[in-house]
Amino acid sequence: MTTVKPFAAALRRELREARPRPTRAAFWAALCSLLLYAVWRHLTYMSMVDMLVYRAEGAAVLHGQDLYAIRVSSWSLPATYPPFAAMLFTPTALLAVPVLRILVTAGNVLLLAVLAYQSCRLVRWPSAGLRPAVVLLAAGFGVWLEPVFNTLRYGQINLLLAVLVLADLQRPDGSRGKGVLIGLAAGIKITPAFFAVYLLLSGRPRAALNAALSCAATVAIGALVLPRASWDFWTANLWDTRRVGKEYIVDNQSLRGAIDRLLHTPHAGVSVLVASAVVLVLGLTVAVRLERRAKTLPRAEAWAYVCVAVTCLLVSPISWTHHWVWCVPLLVLLAAEAGHERARQDGRVRWRALAVTVAVACCSFSMWLVPHQGETDLTIPLPLQPFASLYPLLGLCLLLLAAVRLRRRRKPVLTHRQPSRSASAASTSIDASS
Repeated sequence: MTTVKPFAAALRRELREARPRPTRAAFWAALCSLLLYAVWRHLTYMSMVDMLVYRAEGAAVLHGQDLYAIRVSSWSLPATYPPFAAMLFTPTALLAVPVLRILVTAGNVLLLAVLAYQSCRLVRWPSAGLRPAVVLLAAGFGVWLEPVFNTLRYGQINLLLAVLVLADLQRPDGSRGKGVLIGLAAGIKITPAFFAVYLLLSGRPRAALNAALSCAATVAIGALVLPRASWDFWTANLWDTRRVGKEYIVDNQSLRGAIDRLLHTPHAGVSVLVASAVVLVLGLTVAVRLERRAKTLPRAEAWAYVCVAVTCLLVSPISWTHHWVWCVPLLVLLAAEAGHERARQDGRVRWRALAVTVAVACCSFSMWLVPHQGETDLTIPLPLQPFASLYPLLGLCLLLLAAVRLRRRRKPVLTHRQPSRSASAASTSIDASS
């Protein structure tokens, strides 16, 4: 409740301050995009197979079936989430599949809008009057971003997890409940626990402890309600990546998948471990240092959060393309950098070009355009490797860019005093260069 109330109050205030003309134009543009997406869905087959797996998990809990013995669809997909997640999925088993398809799709579009709004608040861009228009455009056109598109296509929960994590990170450090939502997200799908490590390393041990306790509570609830399934998951299924899928296919956009494809082997071994360790240290170091520069480096916290998310995606054994929904906060961050870079015109063009490049990359679906049927994932020629591993390359470039930003010296922003006319002009000049 302490998170929802300030969020709702800020949303109401910004809706009152919204500039009518840009908001109306954004609404109609977003509506046209969503209608085009709806037509595309109608004309093509959207399996929403992950949604069907969630529904089967919920049904297994309701009917006392062996949770990790179920198989769904012609691909024989198993349950891969903790028992606590399956318990949360039980309401989906009570709904007809056609109804569930509509609800899950509409819910994900709404979560996309929420994630865009959270990102705008985080980077303090654009102004309150234009923010509703930007959120509408993000919700309408964000469905064409490949990670979001496939989240909708499969009926995934990636947007929900990102919203939970970002909501928690934006809570004040003094908040007693900071970390709880991250722990809850980790209890649903293990990977958000990476943010608890970041909280600890960045000097917020209470929030990290809250995340750990919250996650432990989900494990305990799962063990009480589903003891056999909990034992199976935490002692065996969690560590069996074969249940999730083949690591070398283009669907997997982690470092492991990229290196496997580059070396034409299903198990790259030591090289993957070394690369993952280097990236892990680099990503967390950059994120923590950015957090410490939050008072002197504009948007440092946003850069830190995106770096943590990207590091997690890179070092995870498997990061499917739809896990990269953190491209939404990244694009908002790059747009904010472009909007604030006014001191030098070439700098402004640089950030704009970078934002456009990342947007085009995330809409390119390049990994699906290379040969990837059967064993061909292991025979992709060298010139096509960048297209097959686009997100790992993008993630590595982002971490290097964030590291470069740390070398830029910034002056603290003056606050709490009414500036004179000359001081106000100087402050405007400083803000314009940030």
